[in-house]
Amino acid sequence: MPTTLYRCRTPTDWLCPCGRVARALRAAGEEVDEIRVPWRRDDRDDVFEVSGQRKVPVAVLDGEPICDSLRIVEHLRWRAGEG
Repeated sequence: MPTTLYRCRTPTDWLCPCGRVARALRAAGEEVDEIRVPWRRDDRDDVFEVSGQRKVPVAVLDGEPICDSLRIVEHLRWRAGEG
């Protein structure tokens, strides 16, 4: 089951927290479906349906939504046995 990553529209993986998560997911060997969401938070109904809030990044790992780039990266490290 691939991981779904809801992220901003920034075109690079180096300028924002969403990119940090994308890099961490690739490094962990996760298969990722990226969904680029609108800039305006009011237009992020799909993110709200999944996580109950409208901020990105949100990663859905094994059916569980995880919000905030630091928490997502920490979870990936925990899954890899690094923390």
